[in-house]
Amino acid sequence: MFELTTMNLVTDFITPERIGLAVRVILILGIGIPIVKLVLNLLNRLIKNKLSLQSEVLIVRTVKYVFYLILVVMVLNEFGFKISALLGAAGIFGLAIGFASQTSVSNIISGIFLISERPFLIGDVVEVAGKMGIIDSIDLLSIKLKTFDGLYVRIPNETMIKNDVTNLTRFDIRRAQFTVGVAYKEDIRKVLEILKDVAANMPEALAEPAPLIQLNGFGDSSVDINFGVWTVTSNVVNMKTELMIAVKERFDKEGIEIPFPHISIYAGAASDPIKVSTLTKEEQTHE
Repeated sequence: MFELTTMNLVTDFITPERIGLAVRVILILGIGIPIVKLVLNLLNRLIKNKLSLQSEVLIVRTVKYVFYLILVVMVLNEFGFKISALLGAAGIFGLAIGFASQTSVSNIISGIFLISERPFLIGDVVEVAGKMGIIDSIDLLSIKLKTFDGLYVRIPNETMIKNDVTNLTRFDIRRAQFTVGVAYKEDIRKVLEILKDVAANMPEALAEPAPLIQLNGFGDSSVDINFGVWTVTSNVVNMKTELMIAVKERFDKEGIEIPFPHISIYAGAASDPIKVSTLTKEEQTHE
């Protein structure tokens, strides 16, 4: 009796209509998913190296989501869900989500502006909101950075729009520069000639644009000079290091002093420094 009841339940469940439904769903997914993958592969080949990298990623992702959404709608339609009802529910749901997530909407709008304006590309090195790193991806909601110490940083698009963004690799060449100070007693014209010679003999330095050799001002203990040379962007960090080493070695050779901060103490209106001397214990006792 129990076996007959079980068989009846199975027979009632496995009906021709349900078998047909399962076959249609399997066919939709079994044929649709490979077609989507094929279309995405063809699209990748078609647009590769013809658009910017972030535009390629955005187009491929949009097509992918649209095709998979079509498959979902087709499957739901087989189960009896009306497309019009789904669209109506989606509209109401989207409106509610929109009111509840104004920040996300703002990020999406900002993302569209960033993608259209293209102030930076995937692979560029940027600095924004105190963070510096290589752009790993540009999405509708946020920018993903990989910092030079291996950290993953997500920055909302709205932050990228509202803050100053420095693109360190936008142009092919950059100037490696720093400020060097020399003692007040040194011959400044001689120092400038030495710096010109250092710049002229720097490997991988560009002759044009001309090197930067500019008096910056009088510091507390030194005359400050801005010094820099142009090089390819990928070499700017190494160039700065080599430039500082070359300046230090040349100054040591020429006897040019790079002073450290010091303080002179004066008494009264005269500019004569206070004399300081050390006494032994016996001299202190005698005094």
